[in-house]
Amino acid sequence: MMPAPSQAAFEPARTSVAVRRHRSGSLLEASIPILAMLVALALVAGTGFSQRSAVPEVAEPWVFGYFAGRYPLFAFALVYGLAHLATTAAEPGPASVPRRLLFGLAGAAILLLAGLYPTFGGLVLRAGFATGGMAFLTHQPLWLAYGLGAGVAAAVFGGVLGLFVIAANRALRPRLRRVGSGLLAFLALWFGAAMIGLGGSLGLGPWPHRALRPDEAGLAALLLVAAALPHAALATLSRRRRAP
Repeated sequence: MMPAPSQAAFEPARTSVAVRRHRSGSLLEASIPILAMLVALALVAGTGFSQRSAVPEVAEPWVFGYFAGRYPLFAFALVYGLAHLATTAAEPGPASVPRRLLFGLAGAAILLLAGLYPTFGGLVLRAGFATGGMAFLTHQPLWLAYGLGAGVAAAVFGGVLGLFVIAANRALRPRLRRVGSGLLAFLALWFGAAMIGLGGSLGLGPWPHRALRPDEAGLAALLLVAAALPHAALATLSRRRRAP
């Protein structure tokens, strides 16, 4: 009679299944912010929302204005940031439920303030635009001025987002590795900021002055996915590295 296989014989298979499940879960979590952006874009395109739509008077500062017409895809960057913060606060981690709720909600509120107060663009776009404008006025090349402005906007956006990601659901002990991860995340957001700022130059059209056309919505979706992929990939790698 053959001896029954020992319990240890099944351990490699169980470990392999657990690893595959964790990897698929990490990919799903990383895709949620991108999917949230695309759902928001589909709603905007499907409803024909634009500056010609009837909006409450209290919402007008967030729909009209210079930055709304110049950098309209920033609205979807805010959706990405909020979804990333919510996903991070909900994933497994060292934080208690009250801490997740407190800093998750506070981070969402401050990110919206940074992006929308006093009008659309908030401090994020104003800081980037002022930096790029001053660089151009001091006779720097246009590409350099644009890159500096995108970098400052990414630093403000990423600074708020990263601070509350750590506060909501990360170990609070300082680690040297976290500096490197933060630098890579900043570079990814810098790339994303540069991408979404090119929408008008690449043929996005005059939205939000009028409704998005189907071809413009497709271009916007491509730009948003390309802008978000590096940061989403880093988030996936970070989740895998923290896995037990």
